[in-house]
Amino acid sequence: MSPAEAARLREVPADMTEAEWEQRVNLAACYRLVALYGWDDLVDTHISARVPGPEHHFLINPYGLMFDEITASSLVKVDLDGNQLTESPYKINPAGFTIHSAIHEVREDAGCVIHLHTPDGTAVASCMDGLLPINQTAHFVTGDLAYHDYEGVALDHDERPRLQRDLGDKNHMLLRNHGTLTVGRSVASAFERMYHLERACTMQVRTKMLGPTAYPLEQMVIDKNHDLIANRDAMELRSTKLVWPPLLRKLDRIDPSYRT
Repeated sequence: MSPAEAARLREVPADMTEAEWEQRVNLAACYRLVALYGWDDLVDTHISARVPGPEHHFLINPYGLMFDEITASSLVKVDLDGNQLTESPYKINPAGFTIHSAIHEVREDAGCVIHLHTPDGTAVASCMDGLLPINQTAHFVTGDLAYHDYEGVALDHDERPRLQRDLGDKNHMLLRNHGTLTVGRSVASAFERMYHLERACTMQVRTKMLGPTAYPLEQMVIDKNHDLIANRDAMELRSTKLVWPPLLRKLDRIDPSYRT
């Protein structure tokens, strides 16, 4: 990429703040990364990010674009009543609005919410045992994990209070018989949490395929690892400063058009 092209991609549109544009770029990057890692589901599932400012406005994908097509400018801004605040030839996914509006309404720290339907994540969410602390990666999740029972395709806004109650202050959730969900103060931390959640689910599925019993772990070891991620400020710093910049560099090498 030439210096002129890089400068053009950093230009902030005249009709929005620099903070909103930065959030749009990060959210578009997250969509592209989800597609890159093979976690997308055609045009379904959704990722949202709160627009910086006092309003509870958030950005979400235009319903009808594949995740690898999404750009910063194509994201749709909505309010908590579902009104689209930016012009778009696309509507938004109504089930996506139900889930994401519920969380953004009550979690001031919900800068980003990711919801997926991956095979391994959904498989573990559909098992009675849920996610087990049978490996180190799972320990990054299980101490901060909630569950929500399936109520059908999330079109009923009456489900929102139950979703809010079940999530509480947790940042990882298994939606029973449905999929995975993570919350982060930033797009970066929501993505890193989803990476660990999805990877832990895949590890569990593979471990179960090898036999009925995983090698036992002492509870004191599990608790020790839970304590490592209990400092949310430290984990946020890790996500934003250590993990996210190289992921953006990876995307920029592949296709920087998410920034447009």
